[in-house]
Amino acid sequence: MKNSHTSYSILDLALVSEGNSLKQTYNDALKLAQHAEKYGYTRYWLAEHHNAPNIASSATSILIGYIAEGTTTLRIGSGGIMLPNHSPLLVAEQFGTLGSLYPNRIDLGLGRAPGTDGETAKAIRSDFMEAAHSFPNEIDKIQKYFSADNSTAKVRATVAEGVEVPLYILGSSTDSAHLAAKKGLPYAFASHFATTHLMEALAIYHNEFQPSKDLEKPYVLAGVNIIVADTDEEAQRLSTSLIRMIVGILTGKRDYVQPPTALTDDLKEVMQHPQVYQMLKYSFIGSKATVKDQVKKFLAETNADELIAVTHIYDANERIRSYELFAELMKELN
Repeated sequence: MKNSHTSYSILDLALVSEGNSLKQTYNDALKLAQHAEKYGYTRYWLAEHHNAPNIASSATSILIGYIAEGTTTLRIGSGGIMLPNHSPLLVAEQFGTLGSLYPNRIDLGLGRAPGTDGETAKAIRSDFMEAAHSFPNEIDKIQKYFSADNSTAKVRATVAEGVEVPLYILGSSTDSAHLAAKKGLPYAFASHFATTHLMEALAIYHNEFQPSKDLEKPYVLAGVNIIVADTDEEAQRLSTSLIRMIVGILTGKRDYVQPPTALTDDLKEVMQHPQVYQMLKYSFIGSKATVKDQVKKFLAETNADELIAVTHIYDANERIRSYELFAELMKELN
């Protein structure tokens, strides 16, 4: 059964398009968030990645502050902060500060992956693997630092105590589903690239969910790739930048986002490659009517409470247009 209302949000990696400076990329991210606010989006999240020339959201909490400062009602947050890269105390201080500057607008989504390659993960934190294994305990620490009851502890994140910053658990496999359910926290699944375990992870989360003071019943956010244009052909043309990007990820040759081209037979063949095909499983590309049908089907299958749209389009204005059309179709579905 479909939810009576499905929220819709944005996940942004502040992707650097070929020919753009970092400053331009950040300005475009802010412009997108300002439009998203007008279009009725619930939240705008930024993802932490490192050592990738085409991703500019590595200093995630700083960028969240910049986007929050330029918007007024939209929730701004992390999708996510990769917790094993950080000290829980410092994360609590950063997000406690953001939560005080922008009350009731900051989300803290937490993931356990490094958001980078092994060598870079070691450069960020030499005991990365150990920190990844203690992910559940690290979340406990963050919850403690945000608690007003921590005011008598020896170690405190004083700027976080009692500040309202909701936590979200991110996942791309089944591990985090158990954890989010056990902790009674909302669960965001990265189905925009990790498609294999989506249904299994959602079943685990719903079956094992334990209500908490944060959440009475399960709440699922699902990532989907969305490219909407005025016609199917135009959307397919725009999607060629995404296809090239995925090939870059799979071959280890990351590059700036490339301008779109015609959808050639070669690219169509690439899309049928098992790995690419699997990654693009929850990619909805086409006109508003086409994407609306695909989204409707996805919602019927997953019963997700919220969709997080990931739109990798080369041109900033075409990206904004796609998000505008997506907001229109979500309003029609609701």
